[in-house]
Amino acid sequence: MANSAVDLEKSRVSWLPDWPLLVWMILITLLMGILSGLTSSEIISLFNSGWGYAVGEFALILIPSFVIAAAIDRQRISAPPHISVGLAPVIGAGMVCPDTAYAALSPMIRRRKLSLAFGAYAGFKLLFPAGPLIVATSLGVADGRLLAYCLLIFVPVWVAGLVYSWVIEGQLGLEDEATSTKDIAGSLLLLWPFALLAALLALGVLFDLSFNGWIDFATNPKGALILTAAAALSMVARTDRRDCIDSGVRRTGSLLLIIGAASAFSAFLTNIVPMEQIFVAQQGVLALTTMFLLAAMFKLLQGSSMATFAAVGPVALPIVTASEVSPFLAVIAICLGSFVAILPNDSFYWLVRKNALPNESELSATAILSGGATLQAAVGLAVLLGVYMLNIA
Repeated sequence: MANSAVDLEKSRVSWLPDWPLLVWMILITLLMGILSGLTSSEIISLFNSGWGYAVGEFALILIPSFVIAAAIDRQRISAPPHISVGLAPVIGAGMVCPDTAYAALSPMIRRRKLSLAFGAYAGFKLLFPAGPLIVATSLGVADGRLLAYCLLIFVPVWVAGLVYSWVIEGQLGLEDEATSTKDIAGSLLLLWPFALLAALLALGVLFDLSFNGWIDFATNPKGALILTAAAALSMVARTDRRDCIDSGVRRTGSLLLIIGAASAFSAFLTNIVPMEQIFVAQQGVLALTTMFLLAAMFKLLQGSSMATFAAVGPVALPIVTASEVSPFLAVIAICLGSFVAILPNDSFYWLVRKNALPNESELSATAILSGGATLQAAVGLAVLLGVYMLNIA
């Protein structure tokens, strides 16, 4: 079934070469430079300067994040269904991957796998250190309010996913849940690095700690992630720590390529297209909706949520600058747009589809997963626009 769905998807775009997003962005970027009349030296110089934008910051975020994910993944977390569902957003954000969070938690439950899936998906999209921090780095946002507003938007989005899941699970008549209380406390203690990360981020937001360089860096998202990665590695056997670090480096490498290509594309776009004239009239609701739709387009075309975060931020930067929309609200709008939708070109689709919806047809599974994700996106966008119109932000 998986192969037939993939073949069908490919047949729809058979007139296009089957190339990775990275290659498409590089070729389009170079073509923009050539068509705009730039010389070869100007094209290469602009490409180099654009590629290097914020790549170092992303490395400081992604490597420790993926090291944390690898270290936590080696632990054996055990919890009853309600706790597993409650942990899903935290694990999804902490592991910077809804797939890994779902794979780690789903063996513990039977009935509420959809609740688990949409919770991990929402946490990955809207909680630190996942989607918001990655997109904020692309847009150069260092506003302490971002963390608070992400939490504000996350709650109704998560609740919408839970309610939707309960309705679907009831209609499908899934089996009763397995309830296990074996070593709950021990399993929860394995998550203490996430508590450390939350505490460090909260300190950085609430207090001005710039009087001491060490403390200031430790409470900065990048420094907090590095310390949390060290804490997570301390729980792993010494012989396995190198494997965790290697895993973090490997997963980061491919994303840095996408980020570099997207940043170069953004540099050419800003240099060639009069963004300030096109988007200067876009303010408030219109600008936020544009950010939302841009992210949704990337997600629908690319499938991968992480690749969407990596690519859309640099591309959106000149639009955000031209429209003068509040940058931290633009970050949330982009994160919400990336919810749309969970399709067969997303690895998360196949993981949840095979595990939670094995008896459903491909069409039914696609409708269920995409419907839930789109509902979460719509609820989040409505709350975000409401926050803006009420002048709360």
